[in-house]
Amino acid sequence: MTTILAFLAALGLLIAVHEWGHYRVARACGVKVLRFSIGFGRVLWRRVGRSGTEFTLSALPLGGYVKMLDERDGLVAPHEREQAFNQRPLRQRAAIVAAGPAANWVLAVLLFAAVAWLGSDVPKAVVGTPPSGSLAERAGLLPGDAVKAVSADGQAWQDVASMIDLQSAVARAQALGEPLHLSVEASGGHSARSVQIETDRLAGRAPDASLMQDIGLAPLAEPLIRQVTPGGAGAVAGLRAGDRVLTIDGRPVPDAGFLRDAIRRSRDGDAPRAMVWQVERAGQVLELTPVPRLVEEGGRQIARLEIGVGSPPERVFVRYGLIDGLWHGIEQSWDMAATTVRLLGRMLIGEASIKNLSGPLTIADYAGQSAQAGLAPYLDFLAKISLSLAVLNLLPLPMLDGGHLMYHLFEGLSGRPVSEWWQRQLQRAGALVLMLMMALALSNDVTRFAGWH
Repeated sequence: MTTILAFLAALGLLIAVHEWGHYRVARACGVKVLRFSIGFGRVLWRRVGRSGTEFTLSALPLGGYVKMLDERDGLVAPHEREQAFNQRPLRQRAAIVAAGPAANWVLAVLLFAAVAWLGSDVPKAVVGTPPSGSLAERAGLLPGDAVKAVSADGQAWQDVASMIDLQSAVARAQALGEPLHLSVEASGGHSARSVQIETDRLAGRAPDASLMQDIGLAPLAEPLIRQVTPGGAGAVAGLRAGDRVLTIDGRPVPDAGFLRDAIRRSRDGDAPRAMVWQVERAGQVLELTPVPRLVEEGGRQIARLEIGVGSPPERVFVRYGLIDGLWHGIEQSWDMAATTVRLLGRMLIGEASIKNLSGPLTIADYAGQSAQAGLAPYLDFLAKISLSLAVLNLLPLPMLDGGHLMYHLFEGLSGRPVSEWWQRQLQRAGALVLMLMMALALSNDVTRFAGWH
């Protein structure tokens, strides 16, 4: 129920803001608005405003529209002709079309800023032991290293306030097929150095658990058993929640990252391999011999003990002041928009995975998870979806605002509007592209939730 309500609330807000942008600028330009609708289909609620605009709430909340007076849609009374959309100057028509995405962009900036002003309790950007063969291990990262800044080129650096910032930067670099430079300090704040994560090696990979494992960045945590699945391999071996792992096959276990990696590597070819563990339980040291089970994950067989590993990582409270928070919102929205456009371009030419496209099921799932996590995570989710909606609507497809802006650009350059015949053909082509994109996004959702690879 939380997921459904959070998803519907997000849709309602973002659609309303988008259509309000069109409505406000249309009214400011003297265009008569006939209907302002949230949703499509059967009308559930209706009210007529003083200006004569009909405000409606309809049954299918998957979009909305602002219907304006327009001579292309039918006869217009002579005394209302000046209020028709098609009679307004080109610059006003373009402004009305652009106002919807602009409203979503402004909302995203304010929501990102609100998250910065509220502050959030997040894991520190201190890394644990990287998995064997991961990009983090190849880069020379060590347990306890604190990441202070990131850079795409090793010249312009951006501060890292938390593990969330670090993981977002790494995910962005991987999606764009670029390496990422990290400025790190060793445990204790000494020996500052720069390392390079070769995220370009994983360009084109789908964003899944195996990708994160191959990158190898996770927060530092103590080697505690957090939970044990009843009947699982760990439970059969006698492990209990709260156990601290001291050694594995005689080797000291410094942190949870080392422990996870040791479990994953506990196999001989296609057979699992028994390990000898020393664990501390209630002040006593016990010796156990767990044998993992092999499970399929990302097309690979992985050794699992079916236990949860790691204490809660050390956290830090990150909050920005009024001006810094607003600037942070502007920077974050611009960076995300630029990354989205570049990622779409790379997907178009086959250099990035189409698995990066998400549909309504994934969005609904994120809505529920963020709402349960608290106000700040939910506002951050809303900001990202609002910005995605702005960027999507600016794509040069005839069914979207960006397509209409292309019509206006053609008119401005040629001095004549796009012919009705061409508009009809382009509308059909645009509708086909949008349907294909929606089908692909929904397919990715189903694949993700079904666990197929």
